[in-house]
Amino acid sequence: MGQELTPDFPVPQHVGIIMDGNGRWARRSGLMRLRGHEAGVEAVRDTVEACAEWGIPHLTLYAFSVENWQRPQAEVDGLMKFLVRFLHHEKADLVKNRIHLKGLGRLRDLPTAVTEALQEVEQATRGGDRMTLRLALSYGGRQELMDAFCRLAAKVRQGQLNPNSVSMEDIHAALYDSSMPDPDLIIRTAGEVRLSNFLLWQASYAEFHFTDVLWPEFRRQHLLHALKDYHARVRRFGKVIEQDPAVEDCRP
Repeated sequence: MGQELTPDFPVPQHVGIIMDGNGRWARRSGLMRLRGHEAGVEAVRDTVEACAEWGIPHLTLYAFSVENWQRPQAEVDGLMKFLVRFLHHEKADLVKNRIHLKGLGRLRDLPTAVTEALQEVEQATRGGDRMTLRLALSYGGRQELMDAFCRLAAKVRQGQLNPNSVSMEDIHAALYDSSMPDPDLIIRTAGEVRLSNFLLWQASYAEFHFTDVLWPEFRRQHLLHALKDYHARVRRFGKVIEQDPAVEDCRP
């Protein structure tokens, strides 16, 4: 990897990516949609490797949403079979590179073959201390909040939680993965500029970067461009930063 493709500035702690454009890439290439998903694997590998090399400790990839179950059955079945192959094939490299893989979402809705493969890789990579890679599978931000509120309601019924004192920390603890930090940067490919039900609670103060690049063509140079864009921004979190030129001096 050339020095020009190495960030020379502090990197974010958590990057989330909405991987979009597989279908359009396949259509443009005259191929079936599933071929686009297969082509996207190289983008996944390059992105995961780059994040690990550059010291980004958390990466979350939006791989399959709850809405994706509404796609044609043949495509869904093909995606599930492809996911099983992907998990088995990548396990050794994840272990070698000390990357801990975790599933995120309504994993109970996945086919048995997928959940078994996912659990196998999760267990094999538990010792990964270099980076945590989360695959959002059967995931939806609204559904995550619904499930979290149901967990909190159960605690209220059991007398374990006072409904008048529910805190943001309580809600965070009830999410799918309470150990996951909020994303600093969310990237979306293929020219779309919406969140599509991804990490709605966690993304409250995330920065966003949108690119026209289709996911199968996304490589580390595009990731580096997104990181540079992120690094150039000022994150205020609703506060006023002293000597910020963007804040007008309103003193008399």
